[in-house]
Amino acid sequence: MTINFLGTGTSQGVPVIACHCEVCNSLDFRDKRLRTSIHVEIDGNSFIIDSGPDFRQQVLREGIEKLDALIFTHAHKDHTAGMDDVRSFNFLQKRSMPVYGTLDVLDQLKREFSYIFAAHTYPGIPKIDLHEINKDTSFEVNGVSIIPIEVMHYKLPVLGFRFGDFTYITDANYISDNEKLKIKGSKVLVVNALQKEDHISHFNLKEAIALIEELKPEKAYLTHISHRMGMHSRVGSELPESVYLAYDGLKITV
Repeated sequence: MTINFLGTGTSQGVPVIACHCEVCNSLDFRDKRLRTSIHVEIDGNSFIIDSGPDFRQQVLREGIEKLDALIFTHAHKDHTAGMDDVRSFNFLQKRSMPVYGTLDVLDQLKREFSYIFAAHTYPGIPKIDLHEINKDTSFEVNGVSIIPIEVMHYKLPVLGFRFGDFTYITDANYISDNEKLKIKGSKVLVVNALQKEDHISHFNLKEAIALIEELKPEKAYLTHISHRMGMHSRVGSELPESVYLAYDGLKITV
């Protein structure tokens, strides 16, 4: 299984518009962060988790020419806004795109992309097949078993996902003990760490590291990173052993 970090930034990305902090002015490519998303290649399948505003740019950058399913963690715009661009895969693969999300997410997609689901549509719109998922039931896509994990993004339920020995969590600041049981035993854990200061709806760096130490994966990567976190080179050197800052374009194998 190969995981490609398509984006590792927060909702505004890095650099932030009109910001001149040292991170936003950095020349280090690892400090340039598009909105958070990953590409998972497993058993010949190609899955993307979340299609934010940078979806087209990310797919072109990584040369992704096949997509078997689009899976959503939640309905915030920085995770859904690019869904229209699955049209290219519709044309290329000559089929509708399977899209997976909770009922709340699917309802939100129907509102935000109402033209896709209208009774009378026009040529060229995305072709989407919606599939409802929930935190209590694993699901399969082309024979690949995926375990949903519910986390809380302040008061909003968000899904993380486990593929075999790999678990991906973003936009969280609380995980119940029952849901942590689904994560334990993962060899690789990806979890959000927004910044060093406290935040109302995201783990900060200290909280993310505490979670990693509790769950004890072999390796952990931090994502959904704000410019307030600091320079990649500086923060990366301060992390515990086997904990890393992810960056756009990073590929790992599990």
